Amino acid sequence: MANDQEPKDLEIESDFENIWLRLVHMVIIAVLMSMASTLLGLLTVAQFLIMLFNKRIPNEQLAGMGTTMGVWMAKAARYQTADSEVKPWPWTELD
Repeated sequence: MANDQEPKDLEIESDFENIWLRLVHMVIIAVLMSMASTLLGLLTVAQFLIMLFNKRIPNEQLAGMGTTMGVWMAKAARYQTADSEVKPWPWTELD
């Protein structure tokens, strides 16, 4: 009887595998968040320089990119802290 496991045992094994897969996702997201934070710093400096030389008028594309990054980082933080089961981009659509 190779398949004597009860459904409850299979559910526990599945949950155990899922928690390790979640860890993998969390590590990947942590690396991506670190990269996003660095990129946000670079965008901040670039936007400041643009505004400095462009009569305080910001670049709309950089501002939009910052907004998109902020939304992504918030979604990633919610997944990292287990407030949400929805993984951020690249697993789901970018909002």
